[in-house]
Amino acid sequence: MLFIRESVGRFLAIEIVGGIVCMIAVIASGLLADRVGRRYLLGVSAIGIAGFSGFAPQLLDGGAAGEIVFMVIGFALMEIAFGRSSGAVAANFGSVRRYTGAALTSDLAWLVGAGFAPFVAPVLASKFGLVAAGSYLLSGALGTLIAHGINKELAQRIS
Repeated sequence: MLFIRESVGRFLAIEIVGGIVCMIAVIASGLLADRVGRRYLLGVSAIGIAGFSGFAPQLLDGGAAGEIVFMVIGFALMEIAFGRSSGAVAANFGSVRRYTGAALTSDLAWLVGAGFAPFVAPVLASKFGLVAAGSYLLSGALGTLIAHGINKELAQRIS
């Protein structure tokens, strides 16, 4: 199993910085989505995450500075995508079922997609190296892009 070699205090400090980056990224994603559009921003953020997955193993293996850069960029990309995803999901449902549909979609996505990541990524990294964990991240980004394409096709059929 992969274990963190950092002190708890240092790890929490990195997480706090990541949390601050998250808050800034959510606000920035709203401003960006107003300028370029929600769908476009979601697609670009998924492409950014896919690109990031190629550098994630090197950053995680890059010592203290690499870990910090990994957390800051990773949190920023995640929140840019997350900040706009709730509106994109809600827009897929009529007003009568919007809350139920969006809540179920979000909860199931977290359960199936993100819920296992804290267990899967360390196992992949310990058995096959950090490149496998980066590939796992890439698979999520590719899944998002595929869903983004399917959603566009569904939106065109409905309208």
